[in-house]
Amino acid sequence: MTDKGSSAPSFPMKRCPFSPPPEYEQLRESDPITPINMPDGNQAWLLTRYEDVRRVLSDPRFSTNPKSTGYPVISPARIAQLQSENPQPFIRLDPPDHTRYRRMLTAEFVYAHIEAMRPTIEKRVEELLDEIEAKGPPVDFLQDFGLALPTSVISDILGVPYSDREFFQERSKAKLNMTLDPAEAAKATIDMREFLDQLYGEKLKTIDKTDDLITRLIKTRVDTGEISRQDAVAMIDLLLIAGHETTSNMICLGILSLLMHPDQKDALIVDPSLIDDAVEEMLRYHTILHMVGPRVATDDVEVGGHQFHKGDGVMAMISAANRDPSIFPEPDKFDIRRRSKGHVGFGFGVHQCLGQPLARVEMQSVFKVIFQRFPDLRLAVPLEDIEFNTNAVVYGIAGLPLTWTPR
Repeated sequence: MTDKGSSAPSFPMKRCPFSPPPEYEQLRESDPITPINMPDGNQAWLLTRYEDVRRVLSDPRFSTNPKSTGYPVISPARIAQLQSENPQPFIRLDPPDHTRYRRMLTAEFVYAHIEAMRPTIEKRVEELLDEIEAKGPPVDFLQDFGLALPTSVISDILGVPYSDREFFQERSKAKLNMTLDPAEAAKATIDMREFLDQLYGEKLKTIDKTDDLITRLIKTRVDTGEISRQDAVAMIDLLLIAGHETTSNMICLGILSLLMHPDQKDALIVDPSLIDDAVEEMLRYHTILHMVGPRVATDDVEVGGHQFHKGDGVMAMISAANRDPSIFPEPDKFDIRRRSKGHVGFGFGVHQCLGQPLARVEMQSVFKVIFQRFPDLRLAVPLEDIEFNTNAVVYGIAGLPLTWTPR
């Protein structure tokens, strides 16, 4: 692929707590499309410019299918997990197959449908905050709130028992852990599919008595012969993991960012009209889907003045794109007044996050009230004691110990 050999940087690169790896900025200025050495010994191309990243993510000649020759392997655990998924979730399929599966779910996550759920989500936010207040400080906001909120919401939407949350939360974390033993990663994947297949069987017994996404999928897609039972289970697997892991980390990182910028926290309390822009800035600033972007060229393609050849692996880094100063002035500055709606925090193109309307409503509902309820919310430990999850496909934190002055 290239003659730079061992001189190429190795992937993944270590990111800072609140920023992408510093190498991304350096490479964007000097070599924005550069060869990198992947963990399996093969090479791929790393993209760090906003326009190049968007172009690759929206060009159908770059495949997202891990079975394609040349697909970049980001870790042995990740490839073991991907190989254990049978069938593959639709997010890792290319059009037209991807399009067909995604359309089956679009109506469930369009803005109008999710907006109608806002009162229910806001009520759940208040209930969880009531529980936290009754419990008293300090608390781990990740477990007691950040994880609890999206888990309960996506469980209700899908029809997955909330009482099973410990099981599927643990398997979800394992599936996203890039440093896990490959055998453990594969087992977590298989365990999750078996759990959801068993749940599918239970839904069949009450098919006319329940109305949730799984039941609707069975009635309108499986029973009509459009997809198989295994296809439906794969879809639910994807939605369940994406529906709680990503949002929980965004909520907690958003809280942490505001605690690190008390002037902006105070501004949000005084002026709730800033909430929407604040949420978009959190999505841009943290870009927790920092490992989104593995692609492989299925044809010869020119992007950003570079000629990619068929079979070239590509890492289109959305975390680097969201810090491109040509698009976002002073990109390393956290600013809730910034108009960040052009960010690619949910990806870009046909594979961008299906559930982004839900994530936005959940985050908006949280930041509408959390500092109103707990105006002196603060860290219960020094910042340096916060453990960041740098070894996962989804960036986040292992816990968020917070305290406040009880009323």
